[in-house]
Amino acid sequence: MNMDSQPADRHDSPRQEPRLPPGQVKTDKWPVLHYGSVPRVDLATWELRVDGLVEHPQRWTWEQFQTLPRVQVFSDIHCVTRWSRYDNLWEGVSIREVLRRAVPQSSGRFAIIHAAQGFTTNLPLTELDQDDVLLADRHDGEPLTPDHGWPLRLVVPRRYFWKSAKWVSRIEVAGEDAPGFWERNGYHNEANPWREERFSDW
Repeated sequence: MNMDSQPADRHDSPRQEPRLPPGQVKTDKWPVLHYGSVPRVDLATWELRVDGLVEHPQRWTWEQFQTLPRVQVFSDIHCVTRWSRYDNLWEGVSIREVLRRAVPQSSGRFAIIHAAQGFTTNLPLTELDQDDVLLADRHDGEPLTPDHGWPLRLVVPRRYFWKSAKWVSRIEVAGEDAPGFWERNGYHNEANPWREERFSDW
């Protein structure tokens, strides 16, 4: 596939008001934040799986993933550490496209996102069923860098940015919620920036 060609579809994330969520500071930089080291990824062995409570489990190599219909998404991002970055242009594959091929069962209500080094995060399927949620491999016209999640990261604009997991390798559809790494370590399960859902009450 020619990566310089324009995708067939573009979505602008709906503008929330106020645009800057409470307690956030706007920045033009993109800080690098993660737990642990940046993983080394070999595209020759990389794969993305979608499984769990689905009718048609899916598995794509990197080359196969690149043949899926592509989208661009224009959105803001908001980190729980209180910075926000406006007007990010993402490119990749819509989560709707991925789940449409897998067909979640009626009992499937949540997605457990699996990433490198055993990291997970969790989201309701209803949150993923938005046209501005995607699996991105490019940002602002360039391939993602490894420290920002290359080769693939989830982007969920309506939640704090830790829910936009880096280095994604599997999406597991589940019937019950299963809090992930940060959610088990004091962060809020819902992570809505406009409600300042930063930390858990548990």
